[in-house]
Amino acid sequence: MSLTRQKILILHSSDPDLESRTVAWALYDSTIPKGQLQMNTGDSNEPIYGSVLDAMRDGWNVIQLPTMPIFRTGFEHEQGHLPYETVLEKKVTIDE
Repeated sequence: MSLTRQKILILHSSDPDLESRTVAWALYDSTIPKGQLQMNTGDSNEPIYGSVLDAMRDGWNVIQLPTMPIFRTGFEHEQGHLPYETVLEKKVTIDE
């Protein structure tokens, strides 16, 4: 019997261009059995994909594009979350 499972990939880019360099990433894979370790921060020094467009070329579907941050005058250099986050998903078929 075949089942469909979802993978979620979150890529943080250096700027809003979908071809810009990936600077951080996370992968959540529902094909991995419960109790087995998912990817962890620092597992790899190299990103899974160099850009969002590279992931799209490999079959990932974009489900959320980054919103442009609003920089208020006087606060341009404050640090916070990574602003250019793209959420992607891929459906995979597994045999059970």
